[in-house]
Amino acid sequence: MEEKTTRSNSYLTFRLGKEEFGVHVSQVLNILEMTRVTAVPRAPHYMKGVINLRGMVLPVVDVRQRFGMEETPYTSSTCIIVMDLEIKGDTVHIGAIVDEVVSVLEIEEGQVEPPPALGDHYTSDFIYGMAKVEEGFIMLLDMHRVFDGRELASVAESAANTQTTEVN
Repeated sequence: MEEKTTRSNSYLTFRLGKEEFGVHVSQVLNILEMTRVTAVPRAPHYMKGVINLRGMVLPVVDVRQRFGMEETPYTSSTCIIVMDLEIKGDTVHIGAIVDEVVSVLEIEEGQVEPPPALGDHYTSDFIYGMAKVEEGFIMLLDMHRVFDGRELASVAESAANTQTTEVN
């Protein structure tokens, strides 16, 4: 597969509570409506379980819980962003539950500032920049840092060990 020499500046933005986050569109495969998730025993606390995505077992994590935010009930706006992440040379697909997808924005490099020290509320290691937009700021996430390689391997292994034939 040939890589493009120009990098897109498109970001999918989503909300967790009142905060808006963005991920580069190159990490996003799909956006799904919230569906029933089958729990996986002994999985990390933020892993809600797995779903059947076109015959593939997809591990699903709650980004709120991963960030240490308060758990809230799912609403009609809650959705799953299917991410494509590379871990140690292997591609891992993972579903990320977010409160609401907002939009796709073009964010130029000049709009991005380094992340500030955010204290304990968010781990700034996940945030590689703050994009200045009309209404304020969007925290730009590197999903590879949200889940380190060991955690993603654990999540993927838990999903692979789950014998799920049908999840609705």
